[in-house]
Parts: sequence; C-alpha cells; structure tokens
Amino acid sequence: MTDHLKIVLAQLNPTVGDIEGNLAIVRQAVASVPDADLIFFSELVLAGYPPEDLVLKPFFLDKIDLAVQALCADTTKGGPGILLPTPWRVDGKVYNAVLLIDGGSVVTHRLKHDLPNYGVFDEKRVFTPGPMPGPINFRDVRIGVPICEDIWTPDVVECLQESGAEILLVPNGSPFERDKVDRRLSHTVSRVQEAGLPLAYLNQIGGQDELVFDGASFVLNADCKMALQLPSWEEAVISTRWERRGGRWHCAAGECVAPYEELSSIYNAMVLGLRDYVNKAGFPGVLLGLSGGIDSALSAAIAVDALGSERVRCVMMPSPYTSQVSLDDAAEAAKLMAIQYDIVSIEPAMLAFGEMLQPLFEGHEADVTEENIQARSRGLLLMSISNKFGSMLLTTGNKSEMAVGYSTLYGDMSGGYSVLKDVYKTDVFKLSLWRNENNLPTFLGPDGRVIPERIITKPPSAELKPDQTDQDTLPPYDKLDDILTCLIEDEMSVAEIAARGHAPETIERVWRMLDGAEYKRRQSPPGVKITSRAFGRDRRYPITNSLRKIL
Repeated sequence: MTDHLKIVLAQLNPTVGDIEGNLAIVRQAVASVPDADLIFFSELVLAGYPPEDLVLKPFFLDKIDLAVQALCADTTKGGPGILLPTPWRVDGKVYNAVLLIDGGSVVTHRLKHDLPNYGVFDEKRVFTPGPMPGPINFRDVRIGVPICEDIWTPDVVECLQESGAEILLVPNGSPFERDKVDRRLSHTVSRVQEAGLPLAYLNQIGGQDELVFDGASFVLNADCKMALQLPSWEEAVISTRWERRGGRWHCAAGECVAPYEELSSIYNAMVLGLRDYVNKAGFPGVLLGLSGGIDSALSAAIAVDALGSERVRCVMMPSPYTSQVSLDDAAEAAKLMAIQYDIVSIEPAMLAFGEMLQPLFEGHEADVTEENIQARSRGLLLMSISNKFGSMLLTTGNKSEMAVGYSTLYGDMSGGYSVLKDVYKTDVFKLSLWRNENNLPTFLGPDGRVIPERIITKPPSAELKPDQTDQDTLPPYDKLDDILTCLIEDEMSVAEIAARGHAPETIERVWRMLDGAEYKRRQSPPGVKITSRAFGRDRRYPITNSLRKIL
C-alpha cells in the first residue's frame, strides 16, 4: 500500500484554442517534476477555459485527441501520472472531463457532473453533464476529482466520500471577482468538513476576453487548516508531499502566499486582463486618448504596467473647450509614464462638421449634438491611427458612466477593450492613489507616482462646453455609485435604497438612465470583469422593454 505521494499543482496560463501551445506548457510542467507521482492541471487546460462554442466543432475535438495521444506517448518513458482536464468525447457526446494519463495510455476519465449555467457560465450549452463520479484508483490511492462547480454544492463530494475517496483534487476555472477568494474558501471548507477529506484546489491564471483568472490555488487538510497557498496573479508549479497517517492522508505544510488586498487585486486583474487580451490576440500595443482626466490617466497607467511604456501610445485631442490645466496634466502624465505622446487638435474637424451640417441644423440651437460631434471626431481620429499603425484602441470609460449612458456611441466608446468597464468612478480615484504608492514585480511601469496629483483632485469634466463638470449632469459620484451598486449588483428596491439615505426621486432618475442606456452598452467593447454583475453576460436586460418604474 502506498503511504507517500508527491502531487504537483500546476497553476498555468493556457490560451483558449491554442491546443499546441497548451500542450507545450503542460509538457514543460511535467518535464520539470520527473520525480513526482502525480501532476494535475486546471480545468480544460488543453483547450483553454472557457472554450465556449469551439467545442461544438468536430475538428477542434479531433485536435484535442491528437494532443492527448502525444501526451500518452510521453508517459511511456516514465515520469508522473497526469490528471489532464480537457473536453472529451464519450459515445458521441462532449463532456468537460479529466483524464488520468499514465504508463502510455488514458487509464480512465471522470466527467463534470454539475455544469454551471448562470452569470458568465453557460456550460450546459456545449457540454453534457456527466454521471455522479466515483474516485480514481491511482497507485492504490482512491482520489476524487470533482471538477470546479462540482464542489459548490455538497452532492458530488458526498458521493465521492461514500465511494471511498481518500483525497480530493479539484481542477478549476474560477474567474476573479471581488471577494471571490473568501467565497471559494468558504465552499471548500464546507466540503472538507462534510467529507472529512483533504482537498487541493487548483485554479488557472490569465485573461480570456472579459474574464480574468487569479490563481490563488491552495490545499486544505482534513482539519480545514491550510497546508499551502500558491501566489495570486502568477504562474506556479508547486510540489506537495502527502503522507498517510492513521489511515488518513495529510499534506505537509508549505509556503502560504497571502492573497492581495482588494485594491491590489482589482489593479492586478486589470493589468493581467489587458496584457493577455493584447498579447494573445497578437496586437503590437495599445493606443488611447489622454485627456488630462483621471479615467484616461489610470487606463494609461494600467496599459504601461501591462505592456511596458514602449507599447503604449497616447494622443491628446484638444478642442476650444480644453483647458490649459488639462493640457498640462496630460503632458505630465505622459512624461511620468515615459509614453509616446502626440497632440492633434479636433477643432478643424468641428469646423468642417459644422459647415457640412449648417444647412440641416439652421434654426436649431446648439445642444448635445455638437458635444457628441467632438467625441465622435476624437473616436474617428483614434481609430484612424489604430488602423494605420495596428495598435488596439483602448477605451477609457468607467462603470458609472457606462451604467447611466454618460458616454458617446461611436465616440469615446470606440475601441477594442476597456479596462475600467466594471470599475465604478469612486474606485477609479482609489485605484489611482493606490498605484501612485505601489508598484509590483509583475508590473512593467515605472516606480513612484505615475498619475499627477491634480488629475486625482480636480473635478471630473468631459470639457465639451465651457465650465462643464460631470456633476452638472450626474449626482455626486459617491451617491451615484452607491445607488448603482444597489440597483445592479444587489437588485434592491427603491424603498431599500432610500433607507440608505438616498432621495426616491434620485433613485428613480438613476434607474431611468440605467435602463435607457442598455442599447449603448450592447455596443460597447469587452472589459475586465471585476464585480459579480459586470455588464455583458453577467447582466442581461432587454434593450426594448416597457418597465419604466421600479417598486
């Protein structure tokens, strides 16, 4: 009977659809631990997670089969057994599976039972649910392999425990959200308490479209004490040593890397999300409009930390309403971040559009139309530079603006990605202060202050007309963001929100703006998911609807 095991946790950054590349990183991890007994990987590592409708393509699954055959051939030469999560066909159906590869073949497989179908997850669309799983017998040790969602409710782990499982190894594709680390730990502690079994929770890292994965994998012993915790936001291949004591398995204590605090985690999520979106899509760099305001300054800082100063280009596009303060602040920010900085006035475009439209607009007062022409002139200018040089245009709007429609369709909403899309304005201020005081080894930007102090302290303004500030149109951001959080994340009623000190008429006004801006948000670029209800797949409201009052 085996009384000792060396199990390796491979916390890696796969790329969706890159089967050859993912196979290469799996092989590299396996080769780095030749003396291990078993190595396991995160959910669907061979395909990348989430693969979405790629798994509906037979040729994609054929390529998966060839990669598995290649990995089987590797194990004929010895080395560790491999728990490989991958899409897998069984009797003509496609499953979210884990294969045990050892001694030159696929020894057995286990299939995900509980397919999530909420929020950003729609696995029932592409996978067939598997039966309740039993444990895998690996070298006389009965190992349960519940897959991700299988441990968020008690049933699968209970079945494994009753079937004789001794250790639980859990591959995951768990996207980052605020407070997600605590929720993961709460669920895993519950499963360990219920089953009386030690559990290794392995999560991937990396960005995939709107989602970003933070790693932070860990091992809990049967007494619910943490044996070790892997770092957040970094790849890691960590060996763990297990020993059977009195008939029960125990993982030896290792390093526990504490998760980052909230602001640091949010900033890391935006950096990694942007880095992987740009690099995995093959863009040479990014481009953005630098207005002298806080949103564009923070977006630029994130871009520099993600890609390096040499891959970020900023353009100031002044109009007659742009203040000298904004010009000075934008120039200082570009200097602090050492980024390419160009100035192109949009006044000629404004004059040209005014002349073109004058016969049609004659007799009508200037209004928001002329303001939007400025924003759309900037969007056209930036997209032209993007087309000419190949850099992806980064939009800079925040969640508060996206929520209430304080943005211009085909203007400042133009672009390929938005790092602040799920970040409220009040958090934009906090994150800007945080970055001025912090720099991490994974960031590529300079140390010290990167956002001028005046950008953080001055009243926000779109500068589309004289003496304009955001608060001419919107409630103060602290009030607005609290109301929006209540409406979006918490789905609260007017009475519940009013009990927090907000006037009912303000709540109703914000709701109308939120509801009326849905058509804009459907046309906005993707952005990093930070909250539990990011705009997009998390929150699906009809564009055309007659609900105009909330109770």
